[in-house]
Amino acid sequence: MKKGALPELLLPAGSPETFCVACDYGADAVYLGLTDLGLRSKAKNFTEDELAAAVRMAHERGIRVYLTANIFPHPADMERAAEILSGLPEPHPDALIVSDPGLFSMAQRLLPDVQLHISTQANNTNAETYRFWHGLGASRVVAARELSLAELAQIRRDVPPELEIEVFVHGAMCMAYSGRCVLSSFLTGRDGNRGSCTQPCRWSYSLVEETRPGEAFPVREDGGGSYILNSRDLCMIGHLPELLDAGMDSLKVEGRMKSGLYVAAVGSAYRRALRDLSEDPERYRENVPVYLDLVSRCPTRQFTTGFFFGQPFDAAQRYDSSGAESGYIYLGAAEDGTSGGRFPLRQKNKFSVGDGVEILNFDGTVTDAVVTEIRDADGRCVRSAPHAGQALEVSLDVPVEKGQVLRRRKKPGEPLT
Repeated sequence: MKKGALPELLLPAGSPETFCVACDYGADAVYLGLTDLGLRSKAKNFTEDELAAAVRMAHERGIRVYLTANIFPHPADMERAAEILSGLPEPHPDALIVSDPGLFSMAQRLLPDVQLHISTQANNTNAETYRFWHGLGASRVVAARELSLAELAQIRRDVPPELEIEVFVHGAMCMAYSGRCVLSSFLTGRDGNRGSCTQPCRWSYSLVEETRPGEAFPVREDGGGSYILNSRDLCMIGHLPELLDAGMDSLKVEGRMKSGLYVAAVGSAYRRALRDLSEDPERYRENVPVYLDLVSRCPTRQFTTGFFFGQPFDAAQRYDSSGAESGYIYLGAAEDGTSGGRFPLRQKNKFSVGDGVEILNFDGTVTDAVVTEIRDADGRCVRSAPHAGQALEVSLDVPVEKGQVLRRRKKPGEPLT
């Protein structure tokens, strides 16, 4: 990274909808996947035509697009990869994220105009590995999540300056070394290293003694089981100066399985934090609690700084519940905007006339509003919109811009959806 320059903010997109949110809420670059080749096959993902449309839209706005192709492919996967890569419509994505040497070689041959980034799955833990990939033609290496800031700074000093280093800064953490986990394959037959992980690390576990089959003993005293494999979520928004000092070129947010609310909340918070740090470091330091509040207003687990400061995966990183939690419900993104506060919305979760809602502004701030009217697809006024996916016309007491994300606070006893 050039001295004085801000690192790239790289946001996830699991669908065309969240791709638009990522572009609106601060992304310098967006990473996404097709149905095949990436490690998030359960995401909605993109068709080849949707990928080309996304690249066109992003390039018009000066945003880069990276395509994930980081599975560990078997022979049949390689045959499919050749079909996909040779048939990608133009415009091509700016880079391909790969972890397998064979797929790397294939991509160089079939897509010579596309840069190659080496996935964190490739266990990139030392400068010699980075130089190896750079010598083969890689333009970027994604650092292993097990590296500390001191190690990253050392690697940055020891590799060519033109080789970019990307690092995860926020989101769900895999409990396995560089994501190399076989639990899903063993327990469910779905291979996490080929994109089908069922996340058994998030399950609750009990102890069974071999002479008492079927008799499970809770590990925890409250009888709730044990989540000993379940990691907290990474959050480095309060440590951006250290990441810049270490020379990181790209700050990556995990989350291709996450909602538009998550992408908007986290993306806008990191964009605001980077802007503040660039303009006024003292303002950044004062606003760290504000940034932490912003990234907490979407489904998340308790936060950890991972391995950046040298701690191992121990009790400080384990999370004692199976899922993410939030005090907010995602309502959707405005499909258009008017000065009068009336706009079309493809609704995600229930809300009603009179509800207080929050508008996530593109600059990382939040505007409070009240729902004053809801009309269904036939133009009839309704008091409530209970069914996800409804096409609605919604009125608030404040203006709304196209693409802005809306949320409301959870009501007492209301489940997370």
